Amino acid sequence: MPRLSDLSEAEVLALAIASEEEDGHIYADFAEMLRENYPDSAAIFDEMAAEESQHRHALIDLFVQRFGRHIPLVRRQDVQGFPVRKTAWAMKNRGIEAIRSLAADMERQSARFYREAAARTSDAEIRRLLGDLAEEEDRHQRHARFLEAEHLDASGRQREEDHSRREFVLRVVQPGLVGLMDGSVSTLAPVFAAAFATKNPHDAVLVGLAASLGAGISMGLAEGLADDGKLSGRGAPLIRGLICGAMTFAGGIGHTLPFLVPDFHLAFAVAIGAVLIELLLISWIRWRYQDTPFGSALVQVLLGGALVFATGVVIGSS
Repeated sequence: MPRLSDLSEAEVLALAIASEEEDGHIYADFAEMLRENYPDSAAIFDEMAAEESQHRHALIDLFVQRFGRHIPLVRRQDVQGFPVRKTAWAMKNRGIEAIRSLAADMERQSARFYREAAARTSDAEIRRLLGDLAEEEDRHQRHARFLEAEHLDASGRQREEDHSRREFVLRVVQPGLVGLMDGSVSTLAPVFAAAFATKNPHDAVLVGLAASLGAGISMGLAEGLADDGKLSGRGAPLIRGLICGAMTFAGGIGHTLPFLVPDFHLAFAVAIGAVLIELLLISWIRWRYQDTPFGSALVQVLLGGALVFATGVVIGSS
């Protein structure tokens, strides 16, 4: 695969043309993707796409003037060390801030490319245009901030932040919280029943590991198969299923690992502490992301955990 230094002046210009076309397409895709829920940010990307189109036209005019009408196809992925762009569809499950950050990275990478390309050409006109484009990409970053201030007033930014937060809650927090609650609470009974029945920490570890894995797989499948996310806006079912399954496993394994301690009484005490931490974490998440009063959330999860814990102890002691 050739490096940038291996390209001729015509190939460097062809690469710049293809890059500007790709960037403009990505910005236009971002605008279309964001238009319904983030109309103010969509307007910013519309203007950025229009500016990329102007750059492409200037590069094409210079190429035709210097090398003729046929422009060879030279793409980013054909040049060693050149960063490949993420497409809009690959970012559709990311937040608005991640998209803005990606756009800023794209502008910085373009400016760096134009500077390196300008330093490698001896043609004065090509060097001048590439240098101008590098400065233009630098101005883009400042202009993007200006456009953001122009299109996004305080109320507009607040609306977009509120929507982004709702998406994060729907796509990440809710499946994660459901999994954490199930793993932390439902596995209490089998783990502590095994512990009290055998007084052997190793047996409790085996039961807890099996229960955590089984619950994680079951909850992950249930979450992924319950909703395709198209109507609810909850995002890709595979991602939700993985989040839910992983958090279910984490909730169950958290109070299982203390039983790796050989001493039963010490292991039991540490496991109780782990359970309390899990229940506090669940209460905090509900308070932080679901606007549930912390005291109310704490009472609810403590009551549920106590009932399941008591069930395990009674069964294990019988």
